[in-house]
Amino acid sequence: MSTTALIDSNLADLHLLSKGKVRDIYATSDPNLLLFVASDRISAYDVILRNGVPDKGKVLTKISLFWFEKLKHVIPTHFVTADVDKMPEEVRKYKDVLEGRAMLVKKAKVIPLEAIVRGYITGSGWSEYKKTGTVHGIRLPEGLVESQKLPKPLFTPSTKAEQGQHDENISPEQAASIIGSELCAKVEKAALQLYKEAADYALTRGLILADTKFEFGVVPSLSGEGEELILVDEALTPDSSRYWPAAEYKPGGSQPSFDKQYLRDWLTKTGFRKGLESGPQGKEGEGWVMDDSVVEGTRKRYLEALELLTGEGL
Repeated sequence: MSTTALIDSNLADLHLLSKGKVRDIYATSDPNLLLFVASDRISAYDVILRNGVPDKGKVLTKISLFWFEKLKHVIPTHFVTADVDKMPEEVRKYKDVLEGRAMLVKKAKVIPLEAIVRGYITGSGWSEYKKTGTVHGIRLPEGLVESQKLPKPLFTPSTKAEQGQHDENISPEQAASIIGSELCAKVEKAALQLYKEAADYALTRGLILADTKFEFGVVPSLSGEGEELILVDEALTPDSSRYWPAAEYKPGGSQPSFDKQYLRDWLTKTGFRKGLESGPQGKEGEGWVMDDSVVEGTRKRYLEALELLTGEGL
């Protein structure tokens, strides 16, 4: 395992198409395939920290590959291969950088929604519920407490914001108006089934999957008629999900977790609030830098999530 974080992939001879909060996406010589590289960058509250978490990108990749395989009967995915030796020739020369953190994927038309599924009330859902009795505009029973299991998992989408902007929680009805009711219904059905099956499995590994976020895209159908919905980006990682230790679960407050909550809590204690995305100095700041203890604490939780879910380490 590495002691230094890969912040930028810097594959000089490849065309960088986009640089997200975590992933660098490159074009390949095949117009239908993209190279996804999971860096060790980490973000919270839509803030990208200046320093990263060593091996985080490899953890995200290994967990995503695990879930892509386990849930492939629910919906096809964009995944093609993680074997660098089977990637296009121009990619293979970067094997030392890419090993364990890269995926060759199908190019898809990404649906502009974050497909969030919540099985428990926490985070921004809990904040909204305390004010209005709703989550993403969905009315819930009175008297729920923080971290309580919901009567049934909820599809609670958000907008997919540009980097540096905040995603906005919206209702399923608003989501349908953005992408169309037929496509939205397919996204909701797939997201709920993925969550339910993943949550059931996670429990057998001693973990509660409190909520998660999926992204979907469409590709030309194999039949040649119309388009097919597929799962894209990552799947059920500590970046996109809240995992709680089942043995320690106690409704009525926040829960210990194997995800980014440790970092979120540190940012809040350090003084972060909306408007300070560029650092403690506001717009003139140069970003936020994690203390070494926060880097190590976050890394430890991500590695524990990997081992608990898959039974394997890096």
